[in-house]
Amino acid sequence: MTQDRDLPTALDLPPVDPLPPETRKYFDICAEKLGLVPNVLRAYAFDIAKLNAFTAMYNDLMLGPSGLSKLEREMIAVVVSSINRCWYCQVAHGAAVRELSGDPALGEAMVMNYRAAKLDARQRAMLDFAARLTEDSHRIEESDRQALRDQGFTDRDIWDIAAVAGFFNMSNRIASASGMEPNPAYHGAHR
Repeated sequence: MTQDRDLPTALDLPPVDPLPPETRKYFDICAEKLGLVPNVLRAYAFDIAKLNAFTAMYNDLMLGPSGLSKLEREMIAVVVSSINRCWYCQVAHGAAVRELSGDPALGEAMVMNYRAAKLDARQRAMLDFAARLTEDSHRIEESDRQALRDQGFTDRDIWDIAAVAGFFNMSNRIASASGMEPNPAYHGAHR
């Protein structure tokens, strides 16, 4: 499923050339820290305002202060992406779960069927909520929020679970619609 050219999607949307200095610096930091520039960033580089909006939201939700650990946020990303069958995010965030957990089997279970993974009750409640929000958001009711509170989640945590799930529901659709390809390095990472 590889594109015929060096664009990260099936759409003919080449990056702004030259990239603005701030964007170039951000991409250089990604390359230094990750060993690559994620294709999702390359995909958005055709419109710097959209790239900046995407990265601001992503960085806030996935790296900012939260009662959820980075691993928990990545687990939500993978479960949502698995339900939506988003090729890019299953591969990229599956690798992140493998890295953060140190457990390749957990990363695989998150992609294939999180219900088969060895999860504690708190993680299971969180992922069940994210799955329900993805599949039937209109059916969320107080008992769903209470199930999270019963596992020790605060109302702020519930907001964060919903925000991460919502963000990945949106980004999954863009990745799928555009035929976004995962970076090849993600496939073998942290196994």
